Amino acid sequence: MTINFIRHGKTAGNLEKRYIGRTDEPLCDVGIAEIKSIAYPDCDIAVVSPMIRCVQTAEIIYPSKRTVICSDLRECDFGDFEGKNHIEMSGDPKYRKWLDKGGMAPFPNGEDSVSFRIRCVNGFLKAVSENKADTISFVVHGGTIMSVLEKLAFPHKEFYEYMTENGHGWLTVYDGEKITITGRI
Repeated sequence: MTINFIRHGKTAGNLEKRYIGRTDEPLCDVGIAEIKSIAYPDCDIAVVSPMIRCVQTAEIIYPSKRTVICSDLRECDFGDFEGKNHIEMSGDPKYRKWLDKGGMAPFPNGEDSVSFRIRCVNGFLKAVSENKADTISFVVHGGTIMSVLEKLAFPHKEFYEYMTENGHGWLTVYDGEKITITGRI
């Protein structure tokens, strides 16, 4: 099965390098223009996070395709860091502590990274099993993509090695057990 992983287009928060997880922020004009300028692979079904930025991205890329919303593919809840950027938090001891742990500690008053990753992988596996198709495009979040690929891609790489720019992503093949990356979007 061919799987395309596409990160949503840019939002105002993305332009300002803010932690935007649970905030349901729409695409900004720059994000819409960038999405419209990229040639995306075709698909049979688009599986989409329920967040407006992902829904809008999928509507632009795949206006005539069947879309399936999967709530488990939403971005992480960044807790106290939500809506802020690294400059605003540079003096925050909670942020320094989180950075010192390699960005792997739970977000203060937010979601912990282990639960988030498990949720994303389970959401992916459920979506694939419930939506039989030759090609599925997942229009989701950067953290969602990193979670799924870290767990299932072969050869294995670490979470942050799958960082994806807005509007871009990965072309892959999924054999029911592992994901093989075949290219970039």
